[in-house]
Amino acid sequence: MWVGGCLSISKKIFVEPLFLEWIRSNSRRTAVGLDLDLEALNWCLEKNISRVGADGYSRISLFHGNVLQPLEAKLVNFEPQELISNITLQEGKDGSETCALESTVQVGSTADDKCMKSLPLPPRDIVCAFNYSCCCLHKRAELVLYFKHVLDALSKKGGIFVMDLYGGTSSEHKLRLQRRFANFTYVWEQAEFDVVERKTRISLHFLLQKQQKKLRHAFSYSWRLWSLPEIKDCLEEAGFRSVHFWLREMPDTEEIRTTEGFGEGRDVKYEEVKSFQQQDAWNAYIVGVV
Repeated sequence: MWVGGCLSISKKIFVEPLFLEWIRSNSRRTAVGLDLDLEALNWCLEKNISRVGADGYSRISLFHGNVLQPLEAKLVNFEPQELISNITLQEGKDGSETCALESTVQVGSTADDKCMKSLPLPPRDIVCAFNYSCCCLHKRAELVLYFKHVLDALSKKGGIFVMDLYGGTSSEHKLRLQRRFANFTYVWEQAEFDVVERKTRISLHFLLQKQQKKLRHAFSYSWRLWSLPEIKDCLEEAGFRSVHFWLREMPDTEEIRTTEGFGEGRDVKYEEVKSFQQQDAWNAYIVGVV
């Protein structure tokens, strides 16, 4: 990550730790976020203003729009000083004080006259698309178009695009995995897999222990599960000079239908590979280089 560079987050804002670390680690760095869901953008603002302060927020630009038409995305308006004025201190269970933003604040709204195409933005050093966002695009033409937009946004002096993907034999059939945490239980439910269209529906459910409340289908996604060679071909067709794969084997789903916390193997490192034998489950980071 270059000092003074710009980080762009496409499609999902839920990678906020990376987003914030980039901003906080150097005062000359800027970040651009683009998301189809205005609620997700507002959530990013509400939850993180106390962690970066007004200076950090002055270097963040968030846009509401579609990654297939990024130049039409509208800038989200917010006033850092107004947000900070609404931060209050709350006492935690251990007696420590934590910052909280008043929930009554209307955080962000879009500016109709401020689109990405009308604003001067520096070339991005890194563009990230995580949480398996590429699976939301079902057609090959859409995927290539998205990658072309990413390439146009990247710096021609060594810019990179990073995305993630999952797979394995367990990814192509009905599956239900459960993780128990101290205050809640998280359930990943994968519907039956259509091998012709390579599509499935992913639903995330939550059981809140203290409230004894179930949140079924808190998030649901209709996914086209792309393969690694398909992603590589599309990146190369879009114009990326080289494509690299970093993979790790995930725990066998037959053995971890229910786990406590994040489960075993959380600290297992990813390795760059040229080939990788099929497993029950794997996770990959894909890096496209300009």
